[in-house]
Amino acid sequence: MGLTIAEIRDRTLRARHLMQRSRQQGFAVGAFNIDNQETLIAVCKAAQSLNAPVLVEVSDGEVKALGLENIRDLVDNYRDEYGIEIYINLDHSPSVEDCKRAIDAGYEFIHIDVSQANHDASEEEIIAKTKEVVDYAKFTGALVESEPHYFGGSSNLHTENIDYEEIKKTFSTPEGAKRFEQSTGIDTFAAAIGNLHGKYPVPKELDLELLQRIRQSLDCQISLHGGSGTPLHYFEEAARIGVSKININSDMRVAFRETLEKVLREHPDEYAVVKLMPEVYGAVQVVVEEKIRAFGSAGKAVR
Repeated sequence: MGLTIAEIRDRTLRARHLMQRSRQQGFAVGAFNIDNQETLIAVCKAAQSLNAPVLVEVSDGEVKALGLENIRDLVDNYRDEYGIEIYINLDHSPSVEDCKRAIDAGYEFIHIDVSQANHDASEEEIIAKTKEVVDYAKFTGALVESEPHYFGGSSNLHTENIDYEEIKKTFSTPEGAKRFEQSTGIDTFAAAIGNLHGKYPVPKELDLELLQRIRQSLDCQISLHGGSGTPLHYFEEAARIGVSKININSDMRVAFRETLEKVLREHPDEYAVVKLMPEVYGAVQVVVEEKIRAFGSAGKAVR
């Protein structure tokens, strides 16, 4: 059942207050990808256990699998069941039209990523389409996130090492971030400082000094994508510097799949798979709780 405009605006206002609290109190909010109901349950249980505000996020493929409105209804149902502070982020949406549909459905956070569909998209094209989403979002108050260029990697388990000499070529700069913020009116800037989508054989390294300079150059919020496989001390420091949102996906997917494979091996005669799932989402919950603690958001929920 769809939300009224008044309900949507109330929730987006609460989401804005959450982002303000994160800056004032020095914590980051976890944005956790879900691609099934079990993962959503894991995130909700972690949020309830630690009294933490959370975002669940869905990319284009996950929206196609679950349904835009279905996701809204599921999150709302679990929000009430668990008594938690939870919002939805449309993650890396490649088109303006998809962003508008999510805004209409009451998603509180919208990430327009034109370069997701076209890695060679010009900054001018990205700015123009981002501004279109920013303008459209004003009706509900949804928070809009974007970046001026393609963000590398993929939310998977990678076998190759990270080529930081190549990655550094795509790092954000304080000047570029400020110019993009002023050109688009975004609420959140997705910074590139060594964070990279996916989980790799070696730990990721974040340029915290660069992050500090980007933070000083911007008025808007900052997000970090590609949080999986990152040593936790980077998150702790990033939250203190002023990052408000950190995305996690691959770490959860690895826990989900490895645990599912384990319980299937241990129970070869059980075909009611639903009976095996509590151990699976329990493993994902452990991952989510670890990140929440590192982000400093435990105990920060407001209902």
